[in-house]
Amino acid sequence: MFGQKKAKGLKIIIVGCSRVGETLIEELCNEDHDITIVDTDRDKINEIMGIYDIMGVVGNGASFGVQLEAGIKEANLIIAVTESDELNLLCCTVARRVGNCAAIARVRNPEYSIEVEYLREKLGLEMIINPDLEASREMSRILCLPNALEVNAFAHGQAELIKIKVPSGNMLDGITIAELGSQIEDVLITAVERGGHVFIPSGDFKFEAGDVLSFVTPRKQVKTFFKTIGFKTNSVKNTLIVGGGSTGYYLAKQLLHVGIGVKIIEKDKKRCEELSILLPKAVIINGDGTDEELLKEEGIEDVESFIPLTGIDEENILLTLYANQASDVEAKVITKINRITYNSVISKLELGSVIYPRYITTEAIVAYVRAKSASRSNSIETLSHLYNQKVEAIEFRVNEENLVTNVPLMKLDLKDDLLISFINRHGKIIIPNGQDCIMPGDTVMIVTTQKGLVDISDILE
Repeated sequence: MFGQKKAKGLKIIIVGCSRVGETLIEELCNEDHDITIVDTDRDKINEIMGIYDIMGVVGNGASFGVQLEAGIKEANLIIAVTESDELNLLCCTVARRVGNCAAIARVRNPEYSIEVEYLREKLGLEMIINPDLEASREMSRILCLPNALEVNAFAHGQAELIKIKVPSGNMLDGITIAELGSQIEDVLITAVERGGHVFIPSGDFKFEAGDVLSFVTPRKQVKTFFKTIGFKTNSVKNTLIVGGGSTGYYLAKQLLHVGIGVKIIEKDKKRCEELSILLPKAVIINGDGTDEELLKEEGIEDVESFIPLTGIDEENILLTLYANQASDVEAKVITKINRITYNSVISKLELGSVIYPRYITTEAIVAYVRAKSASRSNSIETLSHLYNQKVEAIEFRVNEENLVTNVPLMKLDLKDDLLISFINRHGKIIIPNGQDCIMPGDTVMIVTTQKGLVDISDILE
């Protein structure tokens, strides 16, 4: 074992220095947990230990001896995020037998995903998370609201946090949040990005064309709001997907289920044969999805949405830019990016909706870790990061009375740059005003630029 032990929050073992593993280390170190990383790559462990204050163990994370060396008997949580589903499940199974800790596994294989609840229950795991499936769900939600850049679900789908860009000449251009509020109910503007800066806005904030804003509303009100501001409310009718991997398969299956036509271009002939059996209602094309002539032949100029899922970020970005240029119908484009590099450049490109699977995965895990760290009086239900990690949207469940309950919101001494966005009371979504109170049994969504909120009482100064 390398590194020095340091007393912190939870003791967490992370198996696998994958992209998700590195992102988890960054997030959890920032929240003051005691992290030990396990991987067979000694150089990678040394590299990560040079950046973060963590311990490292070189070896197979499923080995009884390696887990003992990593401190499994004292650990609160093990997270297995190697590239192998089987190894991740085995790591967690061994950990549950050796120690007394919670366990989370990343599993991507569609065959395992069908049995996820069975596996979770039988192996005693707290969570099995599939980044490809979660990414495809987010893409599917966006394609049902193609004017949206992002769509995040809260309160078990009863409320949605949606990001849009204000077009030039739109009714939002030049009006204040207060003026918008006088025209429509049950919508709350939670954050605005302008010129690379993100604001938690007040009522006198005036929108400008080019602003990227997020709003929260009950799900049933989304289309009403879109109609009011002159946005399309219908979902796309068809999509062209380049790449028939796991994410492409999951996405196609969901889109076909809601009646959206799907065409997939996939290089590997054997995979095409598999997809033809798995997705009999989809059109499967065996070919190179980066070939300009093939894309034209398969209708890129007329298709309503285009999603490159090649597995290579650079290809996905270039294909998205090409689709923007080639489309005669202003196709909705979604760009999947696995690596988090060159953000300043990427943010200036017209890439449509950008999906980062590693963030989707880490958000679910960090939400669990924060909930495990919190008091018994509340827990975290959902966590989403917005605007390149500059903003957090956190849904707390308030189980008992505490400092924020039974007090009108206007009388709470809230931290700066923080907004109470909705209260979910027995399935009813309340967009709150100053007279409303948080009650035991509610879930409450907070949008803030403050980082690391663990407890609902953390919203107070």
